[in-house]
Amino acid sequence: MRLELTRAGREAARRREFERLALQYERDVFNAALRMTRNYSDAQDVAQEALVKAYLAFDQFELGTNFRAWLLKIVTNTYINEFRRRRRTPEMTTWEAIPREAAQKVAAESAEQPPEQQLLRDALDVEIEDALAGLPEVFREAVILSDMHGLSYKEIAEALEVPIGTIRSRIARGRRVLQEKLREYAEARGLI
Repeated sequence: MRLELTRAGREAARRREFERLALQYERDVFNAALRMTRNYSDAQDVAQEALVKAYLAFDQFELGTNFRAWLLKIVTNTYINEFRRRRRTPEMTTWEAIPREAAQKVAAESAEQPPEQQLLRDALDVEIEDALAGLPEVFREAVILSDMHGLSYKEIAEALEVPIGTIRSRIARGRRVLQEKLREYAEARGLI
């Protein structure tokens, strides 16, 4: 009986520790998912699924190490898995299949964008979003985690489970591709 109470106590303490850490980085999780999906609803789904996966795997997390990097790795893997699943099973419909009321509701909701989506729209011009979306996925992940989420090379290497030299190379190559794609954009705005 005492063993069961001790195990239950450890599990409760572990759950409280996860909740404390997850609440601290909840916004980072959502923002990472939003940057990857570029869709508010999809970002909510990816973030929620990633948090559930992190909770279920929390006993594998070594306390005292970088929880944020570990969590963002789960977000990235969740997004990649979701992206692959969707590519295998595309969702299709016809205009006739959408009820008129639903179409009107979607139109009304899109007029009232959530603040996060408005911020994303205002922060990144379409040209920048397109250039970022056009990067190969390995470069895009590294650039987003570095330049938009402020992770160090070491944290990114841990999150993506690749050597730090590979991360440096991916970020440098990704930035170079972005620079080439955005040269006209920068010149037109007087940035260079």
